[in-house]
Amino acid sequence: MKKKIAHLILTIFGWKVINNIPPDAKKFVTLMAPHTSNWDFLIGWLGYMSIGLDSKYLIKKEAFAFPLGKLVTAMGGMPVDRKASTNVVTQVGEMFNKVDSLVITIAPEGTRSLSKNWKRGFYYIALHANVPIALGFLDHKTKTGGIGKLITPSGDYEADLKEIEEFYFDKEARYPEKFNLSAQYRK
Repeated sequence: MKKKIAHLILTIFGWKVINNIPPDAKKFVTLMAPHTSNWDFLIGWLGYMSIGLDSKYLIKKEAFAFPLGKLVTAMGGMPVDRKASTNVVTQVGEMFNKVDSLVITIAPEGTRSLSKNWKRGFYYIALHANVPIALGFLDHKTKTGGIGKLITPSGDYEADLKEIEEFYFDKEARYPEKFNLSAQYRK
């Protein structure tokens, strides 16, 4: 029932969801980009719900304050203290080793504001846990979102980031001036 309701809401607002996750993929880190608006979270969450994907989200700990804290937790939020060195990579990587099925979603920009460099944690979590990275996206120009493809981290961050950024090159953010890729991929 939840899938149908989420699909209906997205359809009403003109969004189409693409799901290229292989049926046997049970553990992966999902990037969600571009992420320039609070609406991106809601659209992405509805998109996941419409395809029956249960994901946990790494979100700044400040989002868990009253009154929204319980809602963020119920929606799969996991707090991250961005000011403290808490070894999130190891903690989340170990979570993958303890379960049969887990999807963690991370906005690699780390903020809705313009970020000069993407955070690398998503990559090292996937590498540590030996799981693929799913390239989740929202394209506001075409009103299309979902999971484009999975890549397996090779250990060569720069080479893998090049492939990842090539995928996101043609995706348009709600606020394009806040979405940043490396110099060679900037529009």
